[in-house]
Amino acid sequence: MEDQPAVAAAIDQIAPRLRRAREKKGVTLAELGRSTGISTSTLSRLESGQRKPSLELLLPITAALGLRLDEIVSAPRVLDPRVPQTPARVDGRLLIPLTRQQSGPRAYKMTIPADDKEPRLRRHAGYEWLYVLRGRLRVMLGDQDVVLGPGEAAEFDCQTPHWFGATGRGSVEVLSLFGKQGERIHVRARTGRRTPDHGQE
Repeated sequence: MEDQPAVAAAIDQIAPRLRRAREKKGVTLAELGRSTGISTSTLSRLESGQRKPSLELLLPITAALGLRLDEIVSAPRVLDPRVPQTPARVDGRLLIPLTRQQSGPRAYKMTIPADDKEPRLRRHAGYEWLYVLRGRLRVMLGDQDVVLGPGEAAEFDCQTPHWFGATGRGSVEVLSLFGKQGERIHVRARTGRRTPDHGQE
């Protein structure tokens, strides 16, 4: 998940904060152990990061040192929710990432220019969902050949030979949601009007 690094960073700060707070108060590990009932070895491992902090340990320690719990445990830093949009060109297609993470399904805004090249069907692992924003999108999937207009969507298993691109009458803009693991991204693909894939066709 996106916030896991922030949570881990907040937890990593607990050990050095405990040590600094204890030393600032002039309290030894042995003295802190007597006042909290926690063994000196446990306190030492907690301060060195070798033991995971828990409320059962932190509550008596902060009370003995005259601290508030939030002085030792800070909330994870909230990450900027904006996704850096760094355009990239892949086989002449302009891709703008709309998701930050590299694992799991990835979303793109894609602009595909008109191209007179002969479509070349490909197959690979994954599952793709497409939504046409502007223009007309030609989708070839197995023995099907369909054209989608603005507001129409398609999805398919990328193991099926496929290709998608502009119809040759101007560029087309689409939203693409692609999962490498082959998971179904939206609703199950319907038989009859099934459709295309992303990026590197």
